[in-house]
Amino acid sequence: MRVSDFHFELPDELIASTPLPERTASRLLVIDAAIGACQDRRFDALVELLRRGDLLVVNDTRVIPARLYGVKESGGRVEVLLERLLDEHSALAHVRASKAPRLGTRLRLEEALPALVLGRQGQFYRLRFETAEPLLELLERYGHVPLPPYLRRADTPVDRERYQTVFAARPGAVAAPTAGLHFDQALLRRLAQKGVAQARVTLHVGAGTFQPLRTHWVEQHRMHTEYLEVDSSVCARVAQTRAQGGRVVAVGTTVVRALETAARSGVLRPYRGETELFIYPGYRFRTVDALITNFHLPGSSLLMLVCAFAGRERVLSAYRHAVAARYRFYSYGDAMFIQQPVRAQETQP
Repeated sequence: MRVSDFHFELPDELIASTPLPERTASRLLVIDAAIGACQDRRFDALVELLRRGDLLVVNDTRVIPARLYGVKESGGRVEVLLERLLDEHSALAHVRASKAPRLGTRLRLEEALPALVLGRQGQFYRLRFETAEPLLELLERYGHVPLPPYLRRADTPVDRERYQTVFAARPGAVAAPTAGLHFDQALLRRLAQKGVAQARVTLHVGAGTFQPLRTHWVEQHRMHTEYLEVDSSVCARVAQTRAQGGRVVAVGTTVVRALETAARSGVLRPYRGETELFIYPGYRFRTVDALITNFHLPGSSLLMLVCAFAGRERVLSAYRHAVAARYRFYSYGDAMFIQQPVRAQETQP
């Protein structure tokens, strides 16, 4: 498959640059994957679309204020985007500067955070922050919300709350699991009253989620790694739900990636560690029956995952409908609800 097979035309004005005043006020494009039919709804229509006995699986990662600005000791400006915290005082990071910093270069970030470049680790720099306080606490005080690059604006105090899901509990992500941004506590209460259960996994979303595929052929792409945890209680809830005829509803592609990684052996089992799982058309899903997801960038691995779930032509047709109907796209945009017609029992090797 060619990467170009997953492109679509999107007017710039449909990219949502700010969140709506209310989380659940987003629109929801409902797709029946069996026939490809679309319905235009509001996000809170999920109360009607989900059934008693369904299991809503969410990602409880918390976005950290991972972007820092500062200077090198030479005076040159530098921008740092932390990818992963390694311990209380060190991290892997993307570093943008006019000249690549060398081993031993000292940085002064946000006029308060001295950092030492320890070297390179793949595409990242390894930094040690020379501070007494734990790095995570300092980031909450001085860091900036790492908004996606396509928003092309600085973060604001509003983003501190709105670029975070109501499930957020475990710090570690540098990008939000955006399908979860549409939920509020009132909607969750209504779903619980209807008999929709909830389970939580953790996948710390990395900045690689925004990187375009740099290969011509989809199969040649190597996926970025992300850390995840699926515990035994989630596995038990998924098994019980499916045994009783309920649906496993993934809130976002990150949840799909977490569950499918944990089920790579053929059975969903507890899992803690890295994943490089790349899901694209031809993949056979083991754990997920329905998917709530935002609209994704052309040619992205996230769009390919959605196409694998519902079919490329159906998904791209739905995207064309969304463009014509003036849906809002990307992280702060609207959402889709995709229902699978038949449960698949196999996965690709």
